[in-house]
Amino acid sequence: MEKLLAYYAQKEIDGIFALCQSSELFFLSPQEKADILQFVVQHTPKSIQIIVSGNTAFTLAEQTEEANRLYNSDCSAYVVLPNRFAAPEESDDVLLERLSRFVDAVPDIPLGLYECPYPYKRLVSPKILRYCVQTGRFVFMKDTCCDLQRIRERLDLLSGSGISLFNANAATLLESLRMGASGYCGVMTNLHPEFYVWLCRHFRDEPEKAEQVQQYIGTCSVIEYPQYPVNAKYSLSLQGVPIGLTSRTKDAGKFTASNKLEVEQFTKLSALARGWLQI
Repeated sequence: MEKLLAYYAQKEIDGIFALCQSSELFFLSPQEKADILQFVVQHTPKSIQIIVSGNTAFTLAEQTEEANRLYNSDCSAYVVLPNRFAAPEESDDVLLERLSRFVDAVPDIPLGLYECPYPYKRLVSPKILRYCVQTGRFVFMKDTCCDLQRIRERLDLLSGSGISLFNANAATLLESLRMGASGYCGVMTNLHPEFYVWLCRHFRDEPEKAEQVQQYIGTCSVIEYPQYPVNAKYSLSLQGVPIGLTSRTKDAGKFTASNKLEVEQFTKLSALARGWLQI
């Protein structure tokens, strides 16, 4: 993990999302969550912000205990998952009632939202988002809707609220940045983060090159789907990070020879693209 954090720092990323879906969040024990976060806080350069989740429980008492145990002042926000506050068949009113009780139970903790796709994906409705704005407690949102029209509506609603929206979808990234999104927070930063770093920093001052980078990252983002996070671990290992393929969420034995070849070619292509695009 120390080498992985060094890799992120060398790639000049701006933030670490500790204990998220890529961390196999739902498959970690409470002690593992605490140990991982402590290590991340101790070994991340102070110039890099840290946000943390850990929100896997379903009852208010357990959720409050999770937040109080995991959050510390070295983190910019504790991120909650909408799908932890209502079952798929339950209404936004139910979600809102439970979320508001949680917010009241942790009055000193800055909060964020993450539309995590596991165990089921629940997008945040305008009603829920307006509540988050009104509380003045939320500072971050990881958007996974993958829909530019909805992103535009969300950014309009969030304007001036102090909530920064980060897009998790590569294909819509450039346009969302132009609309006012604060950046990218997604799985592809575990495979070739430098392209996302460059785009978020330079989309305004080098618009033509930004279009080229967007075409590249949008096309490459399909590499995410076969056996993630095993494929990301393999790509990182090819880039010098000493990491194995063991996963609690995916069977590494199903990561086929063809899958490996695809990742090898993707990793080599990224190296070539850095030269072509001068990243």
